[in-house]
Amino acid sequence: MKILLAPAETKNPNGDSKPFCEENFFLKELFSKREEIFELYENHIKSLDLQELSKWFGLKKIEEVKRYKQSLKNKPTMKAIQRYDGVAFDALAYDSLDNKQKAYIDDNVVLFSNLFGPIKASDLIPDYKYKQGAKLPNINVEKFYLENFSLALDDYLGEEIIDLRAGHYEKFYKAKKANVLTFKFLKDNKVVSHWAKHYRGILLKHLATNNISSIAEFLASNIEGLKLVEIQEKKNIKLLVMQIE
Repeated sequence: MKILLAPAETKNPNGDSKPFCEENFFLKELFSKREEIFELYENHIKSLDLQELSKWFGLKKIEEVKRYKQSLKNKPTMKAIQRYDGVAFDALAYDSLDNKQKAYIDDNVVLFSNLFGPIKASDLIPDYKYKQGAKLPNINVEKFYLENFSLALDDYLGEEIIDLRAGHYEKFYKAKKANVLTFKFLKDNKVVSHWAKHYRGILLKHLATNNISSIAEFLASNIEGLKLVEIQEKKNIKLLVMQIE
């Protein structure tokens, strides 16, 4: 069983591992595809002035724009699961987990980067900025990764998937054969978005701390603060509707 997770817009800076290279990623046979998008990104960033970059990055502070205008080629890297800094990642609190729980995350979680495509939690990435929905010239990055990585992902992910991504990231990959669990979160019977990110992190922490290895094992477990109210099934996908208590 593997787990799919969305990235976060904000990133932790710095890093202590080697810069962008093939060894930093899983699915090494497809590194040339990542490199293709990486080069397009680098060239695009070089071509824009600070004002244009401010808009493309979605950043207002010029110091932050300057931070991300620098080439990524020589920037140090860190694990993707530690690079991203957002609501779900705060709820997971990866650095507070024990070694066994961290290994579970590293081995079983696949994130979907707007720049690097599908990456394992343990893949090493630099501090970068790529606003969700931003476009590179003459290419649809989501479609590019969908077309070039889907077959390899089908093989890697296997027969059971817990999908904790936001809907946007289905553009990068959609499982057609595996049995998939997805989630909807309700608060006072209304669908929530911000809290959804938090509880995706809570679910991931629950999976890691309990070393859950199958969908059946997950369905038999209880998650503090959440109550299963409905299961909606369509083809290979089960949507779990969870009430926040």
